[in-house]
Amino acid sequence: MPTPPLPQSLPQSLPPSLAPRLVRTLYGDRATEPRPLASGAWSQAYALRLDGAGVVLRIGAHGEDFAKDEVVARLAGPGLPVPPLLARGEAEGWAYAVSGRVRGTALDDLSGEAVARTLPSLLRALDAAARVELAGTSGYGIWAPDGRAPHASWPEALLAIGVETPRVPGWRAALVDSGIGLGPVEAGLSALAALTPYLPDERRLIHGDLLSRNVLAAEDAITGVLDWGNALYGDPLYDAAWLLHWWPWYPGWRPGDLHGALLAHWHGVGATPVRLRERLHAYLLHIALDALAYCAYRRRWDEVRAHVGAVQSLAAAGPGESALIPGPP
Repeated sequence: MPTPPLPQSLPQSLPPSLAPRLVRTLYGDRATEPRPLASGAWSQAYALRLDGAGVVLRIGAHGEDFAKDEVVARLAGPGLPVPPLLARGEAEGWAYAVSGRVRGTALDDLSGEAVARTLPSLLRALDAAARVELAGTSGYGIWAPDGRAPHASWPEALLAIGVETPRVPGWRAALVDSGIGLGPVEAGLSALAALTPYLPDERRLIHGDLLSRNVLAAEDAITGVLDWGNALYGDPLYDAAWLLHWWPWYPGWRPGDLHGALLAHWHGVGATPVRLRERLHAYLLHIALDALAYCAYRRRWDEVRAHVGAVQSLAAAGPGESALIPGPP
């Protein structure tokens, strides 16, 4: 059984004095001293009080992530709890954002029993995300704050996972230098391409990063869905695949609980999605390839090897034939 991914940290060193200095500049005596919270791959969070209310300050290198949070907070309807973004800007070469604070425990930190009780609320929140109005936007894949995504189709967006990006550079050479090579990546891309005829032409909002402390819960209900920097346009079933891929990485989380919750949810809303198993198979391949590339970029070789194993297993299976996928084959 794999173990949860190692805690992520900012690739660049954030000056420890920046957050207090920024808070004093922005708010003076209206705000308390910022207290560090979690550090993610792309930003560091701090808790403070502003005019007596709890808020969160985030500082990172990618201001477009915060701009996307602002977009989703504006568009989110009932059932999708996204904290309001109160301010954002740049300071000393870093981007920052101030948001309302959401109370709750990160999904990652819940016990197996607690996360199972919370799943129905999470799946309803994902349905609410899929209902967000996308008028005035375009394209498929990871979108920019202006609402445009770079790909002409959903399959094209998925297959672009084999191409390096400015944010995650050098992973192909790192795999070659490590001795692992690009064989697993090419096998995964080939299998993914073979599954694209099964994919629907859906274009809805996808979160794309539901763990990593980006979902908060209290009393078996979702209280906040945070950090929309990886959000995509495409088939919303992708978020279910995200959970299916990462679930076994958390000791005490039982895959059967997730499978049962997904099947019960789909039954409750009317029907099991068409070509469910093939679609999930494609998205599981994409997610494993994405994780493989990122971990190679960060030189986290134990995790790379785990993701290589996942890619190879999925690539060798027939369409929809993976134990990770719920329901009868």
